[in-house]
Amino acid sequence: MTERPSASAIAAKVEAFVRDVVTPFERDPRRSGHGPSEDLVEQLRELARKAGVMTPHILADGSHLSQRETAMVLKNSGLSPLGPLACNTAAPDEGNMYLLGKIGSPEQKARFLAPLVEGRARSAFFMTEPAAEGGAGSDPSMLLTTARRDGDAWLINGRKAFITGVDGAKVGIIMAKSDDGACMFLVDLPNPAIRIERVLDTIDSSMPGGHAVVAIENLRVPADQMLGEPGSGFKSAQIRLSPARLSHCMRWYGAASRAHEIAVDYACRREAFGKLLIDHEGVGFQLADNLIELKQAELMIDWCADVLDSGSLGVAESSMAKVAVADALFRVADRCVQVMGGTGVSNDTIVAQVFCEIRAFRIYDGPTEVHKWSLAKKIKRDHLEVRSS
Repeated sequence: MTERPSASAIAAKVEAFVRDVVTPFERDPRRSGHGPSEDLVEQLRELARKAGVMTPHILADGSHLSQRETAMVLKNSGLSPLGPLACNTAAPDEGNMYLLGKIGSPEQKARFLAPLVEGRARSAFFMTEPAAEGGAGSDPSMLLTTARRDGDAWLINGRKAFITGVDGAKVGIIMAKSDDGACMFLVDLPNPAIRIERVLDTIDSSMPGGHAVVAIENLRVPADQMLGEPGSGFKSAQIRLSPARLSHCMRWYGAASRAHEIAVDYACRREAFGKLLIDHEGVGFQLADNLIELKQAELMIDWCADVLDSGSLGVAESSMAKVAVADALFRVADRCVQVMGGTGVSNDTIVAQVFCEIRAFRIYDGPTEVHKWSLAKKIKRDHLEVRSS
């Protein structure tokens, strides 16, 4: 029997790969406002296969590292905005693989999960809908996309928005409401019934395919491609959402750490007013604040990972982690830009991109305010339960 590799060994291997092999591609012209091109992704993934770091959080026997172990690996894959793409730890694929691994049937895993784990396909998660139409966003109960039973299949109609990576994806998971409640469906992509209306111009640019507005018109899906049971869509989504929020924190922790490294190097070499920038309190104290908040974010990630590893869904805990980590990492990235001045807002380093990516992260997977509102409801509910007992 082959001995299970340690998470620390996997993480070290990923870090070396990202630093030595991936970072030179950060200046590759095949990166655009809508994300890296497909040929760049394929090239990076081929290099990852050769280095033995393709989908490193899922082991050869199909087992998944614990959340605490996954944190070690994903933080290192995030040291470059291109790292998660190369190592196949990026959103939305990482979350979709996790969900399929948990509730997919053996046939669904063979058909839809296997190519994702192998890094031969990308995926998209179709949940958010256009705000102008009153569809689901932070409130999934507003879901408007419909699924109607039609013989041995389902007929799906609706519009979706901010669908990450759908342009170029081969696997889709679609949320729609039926008479039984919310449902999830697996589909092959592209499909003529799923039409990309436009790819949005957004401040982030790390995900291939960008974020698209999509029309779904009379999409026919065989009944055996429903993921989970009829009406279980929201429950299934919770299986995915808490770990997915946390893995976002893991990856962007790595990116913010790298931005901090770059800012420290700059401050320790650049001179102004007769001394190094680091020796000016206005600069040195900002970097000290970064060090403190990076450690706080790391501890928050590990705490939430332990909660999930205990078997809990960790809904409240992942909300707390998402708010605390996203906001802290944004402050870290913002200070890095400020410390580096004009260089910090240029594309000469990845600092400006990390700033933009983490700014978007404060909205994606639930805005800070929505998570705080959810936590406030929990506080009230818990208080009332204590009073009534």
